[in-house]
Amino acid sequence: MRHLIIYAHPNPASFNHAIKETLVRVLKEKGQEVRVRDLYALGFDPVLKASDFVALLAGKMPTDIVTEQDHIRWADQITFLYPVWWGRMPSMAMGYIDRVFSKGFAYDYSPNGPVGLLPGKKAYAFSTMGAPFAFAESSGGIKSMEQIIDNETFRFCGMEMVGHKYFGSVPTVTVEERKKMLEEVAAVAAAWPVR
Repeated sequence: MRHLIIYAHPNPASFNHAIKETLVRVLKEKGQEVRVRDLYALGFDPVLKASDFVALLAGKMPTDIVTEQDHIRWADQITFLYPVWWGRMPSMAMGYIDRVFSKGFAYDYSPNGPVGLLPGKKAYAFSTMGAPFAFAESSGGIKSMEQIIDNETFRFCGMEMVGHKYFGSVPTVTVEERKKMLEEVAAVAAAWPVR
């Protein structure tokens, strides 16, 4: 199975980085093909510009978007990994979706409404939070994120959302708790199917 990891965290010493490394290790141990798109390290430009729309209408997509769309075409499963900031994914990750998941590539419209153009692709997300998970759940934050991210983004594009794992209180948990979280990440990746 071909796994594409879209990673959006600016700190290479972050817990998100440890999650990414765990995913890559477990998937490679299973003999899976893995590609990582580290958006900050790549210097990906997340700003959707008027020139992007002009290029799209002219059928001349900017090179950086074409490159990312080629990675998505290649993948069987796309795993998004990011921290939750202000109840959503960071601007870097959202800008990636704004620019790369474009009309005509990830979705289109029919007389009956939107049509997802990425069927057959699986999506998974790992999100870290500063807030405790119980707070994010009781406040409605988890439900809101799942509606916007899982449904209105990934399922909207025709992808099968196979899971979304949240880790709360990340900045304040103990080293032992972080190890347990990484064990959960490894268990999730180990359970993913092999083609």
